[in-house]
Amino acid sequence: MRARYGVPLGITAVGTAGLIYAAGIEPRAFRLRRVTVPVLPSGMRPLRVLQVSDIHMVGGQRKKQSWLRSLAGLRPDLVINTGDNLSDPEGVPEVLDALGPLMEFPGAYVFGSNDYYGPRPRNPARYLLEKVQGRHGLNGNPPVVGAVHNPWEDLRDGFDAAGWQNLTNTRGTLKIEGVSVELTGLDDPHIKRDRYAEVAGGPSSAADFSMGVVHAPYLRVLDSYTADGYPLVLAGHTHGGQLCIPFYGALVTNCDLDTDRVKGLSTHTSGGHTSYLHVSAGCGANRYTPFRFACPPEATLLTLVGRES
Repeated sequence: MRARYGVPLGITAVGTAGLIYAAGIEPRAFRLRRVTVPVLPSGMRPLRVLQVSDIHMVGGQRKKQSWLRSLAGLRPDLVINTGDNLSDPEGVPEVLDALGPLMEFPGAYVFGSNDYYGPRPRNPARYLLEKVQGRHGLNGNPPVVGAVHNPWEDLRDGFDAAGWQNLTNTRGTLKIEGVSVELTGLDDPHIKRDRYAEVAGGPSSAADFSMGVVHAPYLRVLDSYTADGYPLVLAGHTHGGQLCIPFYGALVTNCDLDTDRVKGLSTHTSGGHTSYLHVSAGCGANRYTPFRFACPPEATLLTLVGRES
């Protein structure tokens, strides 16, 4: 009996343990990623940028809310929110409460598809199928029908009231101790709301530093930002692959970005220019697939320094 059933039972036990870890432990193992990026003009003082992304707030996520509030202790120069704050139509008050201490700092935001629409149950295997077929989001898939509409206007109003800049297909400028930082943002490419033509033209000569901000790092967007000469682009959306294979990495990115750049700092080249790209793995997950494996939830503190560094 032992010889016959020992191996299947062992596999079952390992699988069960892995599921418990992926559902109950790693999604709450919040981490701060620290990255140094040499993108500033020579002689400019360093800038500390805190990026939060893909919160996917669901009611009752007290540990996540407490961790987000604690990030204010980093005292960043500015905060960039790269979208997908919601995974619950009732989650706006908890998002605003969790981000309240961070909204005391200069900041800006873009929205992702889950800020506009509520999630639906979905077979995770479809992400692999869509990757094979070259279909991502509404970029090749049929339009969403019967989606739940999230109260994104309330989220926008809360961010705006705190002084954060709305970068929805527009430019904004923040003054930080006399330094002019230009932010050029897009609405979510994952659902075809990006309008790069409305912000094209590259960095303003009046700004001391400029960077691009977008939720989903689709290649068409990265090509445009890079060809226009932006030295840095911040994005989220990918969840870092969410369910990764140890010592191998991510299987999918949920967009047309390659898996080698699914999270963290990398570069992108287009039109004879090269930009730095930072993709946040985010700190949440869709409420119907609340799992993470070999990809802990995170926020990132980016220290921007002079190019000579």
